[in-house]
Amino acid sequence: MISFPNAKINIGLHIVSKRPDGYHNLESIFYPIQIHDVLECVEGEGETRLHLSGIHIPEGGDNLCQKALKLLQHDFFIPAQDIYLHKHIPIGAGLGGGSSDAAFVLKSLNESYQLGLSISQLQVYASQLGADCPFFIANTPVYAHDIGTMFQSVPLCLDTYFIVVVKPDIHISTVEAYQHIVPRKSDVDLRRAVQLPIQEWKFIIKNYFEDGLFEKYPMIKALKEALYESGAVYASMSGSGSAVYGIFREETNVDHLNDYGTVYYPTVL
Repeated sequence: MISFPNAKINIGLHIVSKRPDGYHNLESIFYPIQIHDVLECVEGEGETRLHLSGIHIPEGGDNLCQKALKLLQHDFFIPAQDIYLHKHIPIGAGLGGGSSDAAFVLKSLNESYQLGLSISQLQVYASQLGADCPFFIANTPVYAHDIGTMFQSVPLCLDTYFIVVVKPDIHISTVEAYQHIVPRKSDVDLRRAVQLPIQEWKFIIKNYFEDGLFEKYPMIKALKEALYESGAVYASMSGSGSAVYGIFREETNVDHLNDYGTVYYPTVL
């Protein structure tokens, strides 16, 4: 079965507190966008094999797709798989590509082998793989809290806007991003903030990772400013970076920003 795992952007990201288990409590709006990988799971023989193409993925340990398969194999009889993954969603970008791939493995195998798992059951499996993974099961706009695995539906639709994503040639690991974070509570309720006119977002909706990472990587800060200069009504780094997105009122060509990195023109789901 062929599927097309999609990316997401974070509209606001508050790192509220550090937990005793080492994770952080956060608040964010997760919003799906159409930058896609291509994934196919084919029943194989012997051991499961992962076949990669597209953007290079650093090797080391099991890929999240393989881990997703093993989770289901623990509870169900699922034969070895040849997993074909073509990467188009940039990595180290804050767009959730790896998490999406894993979630789509769960969904694909659930359908192919008629496991009968509900959305909530699939989300439980996905939560064992990573904080972003459960979001991609239902794949609808949500207010995310706790460690990013507790969701509340948000009435948000951006399909009348035009979104651009620019990925600099900078890879930021989650560990690196959190080194610059001082957790703090915010007076802004993101659930209410995203209901305000979008031109007001830039004054109140913040991504806490930006302050520390902009200081270390001035190019990312300059990219955000360039998106505003190009006419974006809202621009932000997504997740822990390094990708920066701009939301425009109408279709806009920003190929001149290629000096900052790769430009993507996704549409919203």
